[in-house]
Amino acid sequence: MRLQIGSILTCILFGLVSYQVAAQSKNFIEVSYDRGPIVGNQKDWAEELINKIAYSGVDARFGWRSSKNTYFNYVNRYPSYGLGFTSVLNYYSEIGRPMGVYAFGEFPFGSNDFHRKLNFSYYAQIGLGFNMNPYDAESNPMNGFIGTAVNAHIHFGLKAAYQFSDTFGVFTSVGTKHYSNGSINKPNAGINFIPIAIGIRMNLDKEEFNPGPKPEFPALEKRGYWNIAAYTGVKSYDVGQRAYFRGGLGVNYLWELSHKYRGGLGVDWFYGAGARDRYPNENITFLDSNSFAVVGSWEWKLTDRLYMPVAIGVYVTKAHYNQEITSYYERIGVRYRVNTNVFAGVQIKAHKAKADFFEFTLGYTIPGKVQEIIHH
Repeated sequence: MRLQIGSILTCILFGLVSYQVAAQSKNFIEVSYDRGPIVGNQKDWAEELINKIAYSGVDARFGWRSSKNTYFNYVNRYPSYGLGFTSVLNYYSEIGRPMGVYAFGEFPFGSNDFHRKLNFSYYAQIGLGFNMNPYDAESNPMNGFIGTAVNAHIHFGLKAAYQFSDTFGVFTSVGTKHYSNGSINKPNAGINFIPIAIGIRMNLDKEEFNPGPKPEFPALEKRGYWNIAAYTGVKSYDVGQRAYFRGGLGVNYLWELSHKYRGGLGVDWFYGAGARDRYPNENITFLDSNSFAVVGSWEWKLTDRLYMPVAIGVYVTKAHYNQEITSYYERIGVRYRVNTNVFAGVQIKAHKAKADFFEFTLGYTIPGKVQEIIHH
């Protein structure tokens, strides 16, 4: 249930951006077909399962490219946002026929030249995956990839597109498509496809996309910000075990680097409940279920309210019983700033791209004093 709520909230956050830009945008439909390998985890059962599956899929999405002449759009090269649906074509008894609904953002490379025929971009899709056959000790013991029928859908990739006319274009893309429940229920190795896609694009508006001259930029206030964030989530540690609370607290000091980015350093504290239940014969100490880390944080501002947090943390102490399997961790997600101070969001914390748990975040920002004003 937490996973479904988190994925739905993420779609809503991207949908808020789509709603804001839809009134002044170029609308389009894209349809694609993709094939590619499935990535395993070097386990014998995974290799056996991969040999049974020949992945191919289809994807359809409806999107908006904002032509609103704001400085946020300008520095992000006038990105596209929208909603989509994807499905594996074939049914397999071990994994089912994975499908997904998602929100997406697509961000062009290069300068703001709207007359180019050939364009390159990168994209992210975040949403809800479903229609999967999870692990079952009796009826489906081979599937160690997923332990739930509903999972997060996450897809990152690169795209090349060629526009033949104002209304018709083609594209190809390559990326990684991941289905996971964030360790809410084990097993959770995750289903990982590497789809290589070809597709067509139809622009629904015949008007030329031209936002106009470079917009006026407000003065950049060089100042620091204290971010205080509470993380909550759940995690299952072994197959057949219940899920326990996972959470923590983060304090970061971020500096206004540009109109597009903030960056800084901070500390994270993580707590994992249930260690005494899971290891009743062990002498559990405070540091067995609590860990501390130094973290480098970065924020990519998509609008005045929506942004993506990215972080790399290095453990100072690791909780022995919380399956913190590496000396460092990664974090990526999406957050929405309710007002100047309050923000909320969802992120995934991972070790070497393997999910530790989904973080549902509520936080508070304390702006520092303005130290310098830079006029653009």
